[in-house]
Amino acid sequence: MKLILIRHAKSSWNTPVQDHDRPLSKKGINDAHIVSDKLAENLPKTSIIWTSTAKRARETAVIFAQNFLIPLESLIQKPELYTFEPAELEKIIKSCENAHSNLILFGHNDAITKFVNKFGDLSIENVPTSGVVEINFDTDQWSKISKGKVVQTIFPRDLQV
Repeated sequence: MKLILIRHAKSSWNTPVQDHDRPLSKKGINDAHIVSDKLAENLPKTSIIWTSTAKRARETAVIFAQNFLIPLESLIQKPELYTFEPAELEKIIKSCENAHSNLILFGHNDAITKFVNKFGDLSIENVPTSGVVEINFDTDQWSKISKGKVVQTIFPRDLQV
């Protein structure tokens, strides 16, 4: 099983809206394009794509999908991904149908960083906004994932010129 975790891009705090409704900032939009272009080089042929319903996560998922030439109808919005709790994120990932061996997920911190540190073989202090961590698991059942191997990280700061 291959899991690609993507933290939403940097959001804008300039608009007085609820947390769930915060849009992306210009920097966030730019970073999402740069990171998605890099990730597209090694994207699995088929994947299921889940995103939090938070505006910043949905907007990030749309940018990635457009750059991957994936129809926007393929994005599955999951309200339960609007979580900052790693145990909730784990529960959601483990609920993925086994027919999907590749899952791309757009979500939030602290859940992503803590999940990566529990299930990956690298210690990552903080998955930054627009950050990607790809973990391979040696199982064919999502419900049985355990320690996996981090095969790729893509962070915006590593791609800046």
